Amino acid sequence: MYKSIDLFAGIGGIRKGFDNAFGKDIETVFVSEWDKPAQTTYRLNYHDDFEIAGDITQIDEKDIPEFDICLAGFPCQAFSMAGKHMGFDDDYKGMCRGTLFQDVVRICEYHKPKVIFCENVKGLTIHDKGRTFKVIKRAFEQIGYTVYDKVLNSKDFGVPQNRERIYIVCFRNDIDCSGFGFPVGTDDTKRIYNILENAPISSKYYLSDVYLQTLVDHKERHKSKGNGFGYEVRPLDGIAGTIVCGGMGRERNLIVDSRPHSMVPVTHIKGEINKENIRKMTPREWARLQGFPDDFKWNLADTHMYKQFGNSVTVNVIEAIAQEIKKILER
Repeated sequence: MYKSIDLFAGIGGIRKGFDNAFGKDIETVFVSEWDKPAQTTYRLNYHDDFEIAGDITQIDEKDIPEFDICLAGFPCQAFSMAGKHMGFDDDYKGMCRGTLFQDVVRICEYHKPKVIFCENVKGLTIHDKGRTFKVIKRAFEQIGYTVYDKVLNSKDFGVPQNRERIYIVCFRNDIDCSGFGFPVGTDDTKRIYNILENAPISSKYYLSDVYLQTLVDHKERHKSKGNGFGYEVRPLDGIAGTIVCGGMGRERNLIVDSRPHSMVPVTHIKGEINKENIRKMTPREWARLQGFPDDFKWNLADTHMYKQFGNSVTVNVIEAIAQEIKKILER
C-alpha cells in the first residue's frame, strides 16, 4: 500500500489518474486545497475520513502524515503564457504563487517520500529564459532526488484537446529509477464528436445572435491590428484548443451543433438564439476533454465548473505516467 498526499489538489484530477493506475495499492492520507468551490467538488467525489486542509503555506510539515508519493499541481498562473509572466514575483491576494513550489520542497525534504510528481504549464520551461525551471529542478535535486521531466500533449492520450503540459517526476536517490521513461502517446484518434453530450443540448449553451455578433466584431478589430485574438469555432472532426479557467476559454472552443434543440431562451439574453447553431461546449464535455469519467459529480454553477475543469489536469495523461512510476516502484 502506497500512501500519497494531494497538494494544490483542485478537484482531484492528479489523484484520479494515480488511483486509476495503482488501484487498491494507493491510499490518500492528506489533501490541501485553498479554493472553497474546488473543495466542494472534491468532497463530492472523494470520501476521505479527514478534512481538506487549506492554505499550504500555513501548514507545518510535521503535521502531515507519513507518505510515499507526493502529488502536486502547484499553481501555474505565474508562469503561464496567458498570464503576466511574473514567475516568482507573482503576487495574488497577498500570496506569492510563483514560490508555492517551495512548500512542496519543504514538505518533501522533511518526509522524504519515494516519489514527487508535479504538473505545470509548458511556459514554466521557458520562463525567464529557462532559469526558473532550472531553479525548481535543482531544488528537488538538492533534497536528494533524481529529476525527470517532459512536455506531453493531451491529444496523444485519448482526448481531443491540444494541451501541452510539463510533467516532473522525482525519485528518491536510493531508488533505482534507471529504467524510467515517460509514456508515449497511446491514442491520438479522438475527435470532438467523441465527447459530445446526447442531444438535445439546453438552449442556454447556444449563443445569442447579439453576443455572436459582438464576438465577430471583436475578432475583426483584432484582425485589423494584426492580432489573432478572438472566438474560434472548432470542427466536430477536429480537436479542441486548450481549455483554460477564464474568459475566452469557452469562446475559443465553440462548435456548430445542428442537432435538434430548443430555440427558446432559458436565461435572459439580448436578441435571440443564433440560427447558425453555434454553441459553447457544456461542462460535462469539458470534463470529458480532461478525461474525467461520466460518474464525476458536481453541484455548482457552470461558471465554477468551467474554471475547475480548465484549471485541472488531463486524467488520461496522469494515469499513463503513473503506470510508468508504478513499474519502477514495483521493481
